[in-house]
Amino acid sequence: MSARCAGLLADDDGYEAEFRRALALHETLPDAYALARTRLSFGERLRRGGRKLAAREQLRRAHEIFDRLEAGPWAERARRELRATGEKIRRATAGAGDQLTPQELQIAQQVAEGRTNKGVAAALFLSPKTIEFHLGRVFRKLDIGSRAELIRRVAADATPG
Repeated sequence: MSARCAGLLADDDGYEAEFRRALALHETLPDAYALARTRLSFGERLRRGGRKLAAREQLRRAHEIFDRLEAGPWAERARRELRATGEKIRRATAGAGDQLTPQELQIAQQVAEGRTNKGVAAALFLSPKTIEFHLGRVFRKLDIGSRAELIRRVAADATPG
């Protein structure tokens, strides 16, 4: 943490070396939260120095860690910094139910149970073409490419935190 602070306080010529030293020290400790804080601080400093591409690498990694740790305010801060670099990212913590319309969610759950488009259509009193249309939107919204991924995603969303 002291190396991170040295990076925050260093002048424009010395901050990168201090942050790199901090990152090297983090490799010897199993503290993901502190590592993410260092990456976030480093990314912020890089971005403010006009080095957007280098900043994105640090900010992405910080965001991933904060998201995994469910550190919402910190993940949001990393997300804002990433947006400031021009990158667009999705909220990874949002479940399928948060991204889909009620109809899309119902269709996704039916497909995740192993039903075919024709079976889902019969169960919901819709045409198979309508199911196909909605399922395409589900795949795009969840950024998935197969029924197997959909099954994993719906099962993960159904698992209590």
